[in-house]
Amino acid sequence: MSDHWQETLSFAKNIRRELHQRPELSWEEHATAEKIRTVLTDLGIRWKKCATTGTVAVLNEQGSTPAIALRADIDALPINEDTDADWSSTSSGCMHACGHDGHTAVLLATARWLKLHENELSRQVILLFQPAEEGGHGAREMIREGALEGVSEIYGWHNWPALPYGTMACPDDLIMCGNGTFDIRLAGKGGHASQPEVCNDVVLAGSAIVVAMQQVVSRRLPPQANAVVSVTQFNAGNAPTVLADSATIAGSIRVPDEATRELVNHSITTTAENTAAAYGVECQVTHHGRYQATINHPVQAQAARAAWTELYGDKALDHGRPMPVMASEDFSYYLREIPGAFALIGSDDGRRNPYPCHSPHYDFNDRLIEDVCRWFCRLTGMRTPP
Repeated sequence: MSDHWQETLSFAKNIRRELHQRPELSWEEHATAEKIRTVLTDLGIRWKKCATTGTVAVLNEQGSTPAIALRADIDALPINEDTDADWSSTSSGCMHACGHDGHTAVLLATARWLKLHENELSRQVILLFQPAEEGGHGAREMIREGALEGVSEIYGWHNWPALPYGTMACPDDLIMCGNGTFDIRLAGKGGHASQPEVCNDVVLAGSAIVVAMQQVVSRRLPPQANAVVSVTQFNAGNAPTVLADSATIAGSIRVPDEATRELVNHSITTTAENTAAAYGVECQVTHHGRYQATINHPVQAQAARAAWTELYGDKALDHGRPMPVMASEDFSYYLREIPGAFALIGSDDGRRNPYPCHSPHYDFNDRLIEDVCRWFCRLTGMRTPP
């Protein structure tokens, strides 16, 4: 194995752990962007700022166009890290709990290797280092500022602890669902806990609403539908002897398409309003759309799978999990603009990485750096690293 390849992997691993120690939330990735841009400059790769903390880099500028684009997300999450890693977060209340530090490191490793062998590229390659994937619509803003100009296809990926290590999920169609959130505000009549008969109890009404929400999917949607409704917050009162006069409920939905979103949102609203009315409580429901479903294009999905199996064999597609997954991704914005594919790549190797994304115990599996870098290089037409 060549010294250059080993140097590239060590370079990426060190960057990954450095980024992990200094996580930054969506639209606050200033130090992360500075690190990315410094590395690109040192490698002799031209780049431009895009969407404030995003970066667009170009390789083989004289190559054939339209270009192929590869994307990494760079933001972290508002979670207190609870790992024993030597490179754990130094920022209180913020950590890379979704592996975007690893995604960034992989794309920088790819940038380094492609630059070392740039004369072997036939087409132009665009690298997108995207901010604010975690709910901040970073992909949308990158597109608005021209990140896809001159690009004909795009590829991205996400590490996925729920899949066996090295296996890929990349269907020809729906891979990840769309999402949204909802807020329910209840207004009743509070009072002394000893006199519930003279109150309109928002806690009792809210509890009934939470239970009633469980039938939105099971009784309002056909059994073939891929949808989830999760109530994640219920807040009311501040004293044990007082019946509160207001309460708030919040939650999340996951849907495969916009028609299902409309049906789910309507069902949430009518269920909450009708249940609240039965308890003499006023109810206001607000819905917040986030990302649409991530839907691959068949030609690019087939190319992604072919490149992976050429490297790792046909069994590398045997992940054994149903698709789509109910999580969401703003890579969906890119796929609504141009052809492309998004893959989930398994990171569970039975070692120190058993935790799911968004867990305070999660850490990116550095073994993926080599495997995914090889795949990215193969997608560009570059010869596989040694």
